[in-house]
Amino acid sequence: MADIVLATINAKWIHPSLALRLLQANLGELAGKSCILEFALRQPLEEKVSAILAEAPRILAFSVSIWNHEATLALLNALETNWQATSKTESDSGTCSKPIIVLGGPEVSYLSESAPLIQKADWVVRGEGEEVFRVLCEHLLWGKSLQSLEPFGSTRGKWIYARPVSLEEIKSAYHLYSYEDIARKLIYVEASRGCPFGCEFCLSSLDRRVRTIPLEQFLLDMDYLLSRGARSFKFLDRTFNLDTERAEKILHFFLERIKPPAYVHFEMVPSRFSDSVRKLLMQFPPGTLRLEVGIQTFTAEVAKTIGRPSNPEKEREALRFLREKTNAIVHADLIAGLPGETMESFARSFNLLWAARPTEIQLGILKKLPGAPIARHDEPFAMVYDTWPPYEVLETGTMSRAELDAIKNFARFWELVVNRGHFDDLVPLLLPESADAFGAFMELSKHLLGRFGRNWGIDRQELRQALAEWCGGALGQG
Repeated sequence: MADIVLATINAKWIHPSLALRLLQANLGELAGKSCILEFALRQPLEEKVSAILAEAPRILAFSVSIWNHEATLALLNALETNWQATSKTESDSGTCSKPIIVLGGPEVSYLSESAPLIQKADWVVRGEGEEVFRVLCEHLLWGKSLQSLEPFGSTRGKWIYARPVSLEEIKSAYHLYSYEDIARKLIYVEASRGCPFGCEFCLSSLDRRVRTIPLEQFLLDMDYLLSRGARSFKFLDRTFNLDTERAEKILHFFLERIKPPAYVHFEMVPSRFSDSVRKLLMQFPPGTLRLEVGIQTFTAEVAKTIGRPSNPEKEREALRFLREKTNAIVHADLIAGLPGETMESFARSFNLLWAARPTEIQLGILKKLPGAPIARHDEPFAMVYDTWPPYEVLETGTMSRAELDAIKNFARFWELVVNRGHFDDLVPLLLPESADAFGAFMELSKHLLGRFGRNWGIDRQELRQALAEWCGGALGQG
């Protein structure tokens, strides 16, 4: 059993939480009285409940993100039912099994006091928790005065407002990845925090400072992970290639050490590919380099509206370079439903991106994250969002609900048909070089939805047959 349980519900089992490990690594003397419990989104609720109850924690802390908001609330509701049932039998002895609930993470930071999830919490941490969480636990378990929190943050009611931590002083947490994590999961790492850009759909735009972890220590940590057998490194840095010299040193480090099937994954700014970085990217063997490149829109006026730097020609040139000169697997993002974007302008952005041929086009729907500055456009652009996570836009003044629903269906079938690579033999027939790719696939996605009545849970062979018929004949089995 543990006095402190650090818990979260990950999107998938293969995604371990670096945030929880950082909290535990910086708990000081209390680290030995804590444990980490990670669950998967699709894991049965009763398994999550029983694992937490078995620890009987005095403090139960959850890291909450947009994808696990509802699941975390459901878990807390189920736990509360158990605590209420057991509290009656324990009341005579003056004890109660219900722990103190602490919530943190980007999703809870800007929720209102009345939000059901916030109502479940005794404390809510807003900001980086490595220091304030330790002080809070010392207060709750040892009776230490909360005044000792003042160097690291401030309090108001149940809210703790954390100041940004010193990345030179906090302890790294890579030793807390288990051997199962190393062998079978993605290993999340970070060399910097923050983003200098002001994209208003992103919470990073609220604080545009970029702070870096001392490079020598970071590379020692990476070497340590490699020595333990780590083979999949996913960087959390929002703008990895912001500092060219620093990016070069990290790229050099991995280039010298990483061999297939191992790989490293970076999020890069396409308009900032220096010649020296390009030369290094060209040297990575096939399969060892994955890049996430945020495009979001090629419509200059829309990009300006949301505070996003835009250089479409430079971005498209960078994508062509990656396709023609490197072995990188490139994931490029577009967002539908941005303020002022029309169906026609979105289609144009999609076709321009398709012409550059990244490995994957990831189509996202605009989300209004709690606290994000994108909210300032609600009235001028008649933005209507779902009020429940993931807070997706439902309609705008320039894009109807029906059009956005069609794009959502398009995105789902694009993932099934194109991104997953199961039908590469058919894609050239579905999307001829000279065709309007967006228009062609929009018609196909509507046809597939009509045929199957859904855009999920479709048997691959049945989907292949439908695609082959659309192309004009059965083109074999796969």
